[in-house]
Amino acid sequence: MINQAIKSSEVTDFLNQLNHPLRNEIEELRDYILGSNKNLTENIKWNAPSYCFQDEDRITMRIQPMTTKVQLIFHRGAKKQEQPADKLIENRSKMLVWKENDRAIITFKSLQEIKNGKEQLQIIINEWITAAKNQ
Repeated sequence: MINQAIKSSEVTDFLNQLNHPLRNEIEELRDYILGSNKNLTENIKWNAPSYCFQDEDRITMRIQPMTTKVQLIFHRGAKKQEQPADKLIENRSKMLVWKENDRAIITFKSLQEIKNGKEQLQIIINEWITAAKNQ
């Protein structure tokens, strides 16, 4: 595993106030995301933990209150951009649900799903970061 990026106290404080029913799942995802690439930074954007690479938003957690799932939104930032001709990454994982060629979602409904998907998730994160920075 690559050296772990540092958890943001801003995000921890936000989550403490939120008192989300899936806090354990959220924390596990934070660990996996930050553990996948030491150059990621964590902050709050769109009322959720968000992850940047070189100050560009790339992954945002969707943690709606009173929900039974946590989602990771893979994107190229806040601004709408011209769509690439093909999907941003060639990863064939069944975890990814594509919304556009530059936006995909992974949904987790349990801590076990998150643990089972750890290795594939970390591969997807790094493939996404590489592809998005080359756009």
